[in-house]
Parts: sequence; structure tokens; C-alpha cells
Amino acid sequence: MIAAMTLYEPVGKAPDPLALAGFVPRESEGGIARDLLRPYFPPDREMLLLAGFDGYERLVRLEHAEGDRSGRCVISARSWRALLDSDITTALMAHNHPSGAAWPSNADRRCTQEAALFLRTLDVDLVDHLIFVASGHFSFRRAEFM
Repeated sequence: MIAAMTLYEPVGKAPDPLALAGFVPRESEGGIARDLLRPYFPPDREMLLLAGFDGYERLVRLEHAEGDRSGRCVISARSWRALLDSDITTALMAHNHPSGAAWPSNADRRCTQEAALFLRTLDVDLVDHLIFVASGHFSFRRAEFM
């Protein structure tokens, strides 16, 4: 039996960027993304948040780093120390892209890999890295980048 082929999108049409693996529309965001993290992000500049949770999944520390003139967020040693001094077992990274592009840049991927390796040596699990835009957020975990 020959399977019928169906084209769902016209040939040459770019895929809907919101349909990319790992993207969560704003109306489908869970409580942590919607109520805890999203309100911190300014619409005009990049900011990074580090959230630390204890063994009972309670938020025990929230650190932030503002973007520099280049727009990049750099996690300071002070932020790492404050987060790690809180007896956390898991961490979550989140930042915003004021440009509206939810897909992670190469720098975003590299930073996530480096943070995950660093935290793993301290027996802390990086559970996800979220990139917020006005229409929703991108999840590294959901996209299977972690």
C-alpha cells in the first residue's frame, strides 16, 4: 500500500516561528513562567534571572543580571555566590529577548551548557533555561537542548 502524501504548508513557505520545538505560547505558560518570572522582564532591555530551589522545590533565591551596553547579560561571581549560598538543589535560568526572537542564539546555547556543567560540579541541577518574548517563551528542556 502506498501512503498518500499531503502538504500541510505551501512549498517555500517558512515555518511559523511560534511552532518551533520548545516554544510555549503566552496563554499556555505555567505559574512559574507567567507569575514569577515574566513580570521581571523589561520590554526594552535584556535581563537574566537565576532562580534557586531547595529539595522541596521551594524558591529560596532569585538573582538578576542586567544586560550590558552590547545587550549581553553576564552572570557575576556575586550572583553565583548568592545563589549557591542558599542551599539550592536545582536552578532555573531565564532571560528575555526584547527583539521578539524566541530562538536561542549560539551565545545562549553556550552559556547554558557552561552553566549546567558548572552547577553539576556543585551537585546542583540546571532544570531549564527559558527565553521570554512578548508572545511566549522558549524552553531549552522542552526543545530537548538539555
